[in-house]
Amino acid sequence: MFQQLPHSFLQMSMIFLSIVIEALPFVLLGCIISGALHVYLTPERVKKFLPNNKFLSILVGSTMGIFFPSCECGIVPIVNQFVRKKVPTYTAFAFMLTAPIINPIVLFSTFIAFGNSWKFALLRAVGSLLVAVVVGSWLAYFYKQPILNEEGLRAMQEVSVHQQNHHEKTSRIHAIGHVLDHSLDEFFDTGRYLMIGALLSASMQTYLPTKWILTLGSTKLLAIFVMIILAVILSLCSEADAFIGSSLLSLFGQAPVIAFLVFGPMVDIKNLLMMKRYFNMRFIASMVGLVALVVIIYAWVV
Repeated sequence: MFQQLPHSFLQMSMIFLSIVIEALPFVLLGCIISGALHVYLTPERVKKFLPNNKFLSILVGSTMGIFFPSCECGIVPIVNQFVRKKVPTYTAFAFMLTAPIINPIVLFSTFIAFGNSWKFALLRAVGSLLVAVVVGSWLAYFYKQPILNEEGLRAMQEVSVHQQNHHEKTSRIHAIGHVLDHSLDEFFDTGRYLMIGALLSASMQTYLPTKWILTLGSTKLLAIFVMIILAVILSLCSEADAFIGSSLLSLFGQAPVIAFLVFGPMVDIKNLLMMKRYFNMRFIASMVGLVALVVIIYAWVV
């Protein structure tokens, strides 16, 4: 039966399944963490561990990924839960941008991918921290528009009602039940965006002509643009993208590969669709544009 199907369709199906199989465990983990934050994290607890100074709070968010690693496949539900629980947006998004990159697993895989050299791992980590500080500062001091869409605002109101109705202490088993219930709802809601994103990514990888993409990589700036676009199209997991980046090093050079390694875990098709569920499009477009600008400048300089 499958032999009658076009080869390109079978190839797209295999890519789709590989993306979903690779991403699902991390999405599930992210949803479980989101459920735990929903039950146990309160605004009062947030105020205790975050400094009052905005810039210091941005730095805390930027470095949390070292101790609280998360793949980009499951980071959006966690960040959404942070925002719901009154974690400042500049802290939450600084965490979102760096956690998939500066966590020890990703840095070690980057070290291995580039021939047991720390050069690209360090350049990748520094680039992600720079982007997080810039975006966090932009949110803290300049961007004053609302970031949540209507669904995000409703979820915020539901959290407030939940907190008002659950001041009394509950049993540990009851609390775990709440965590699992919320995690399950979050998983099925987020999973549909993962499926759509994986299908779009697989379709683009299969049917988008690559010859013209390689042709555009003739100059440094164009090569950086090409690698950023490629990072979005491929939507690779941050634990594995370094091996693809290393294979493209001889073709494009250092700067474009750095752009690929930094931009990819921050912005891909899956993440954009997941963010669209909670945050308004104006904010998403502005943030993605700023991230791209900083990554291009950083890759060009290094």
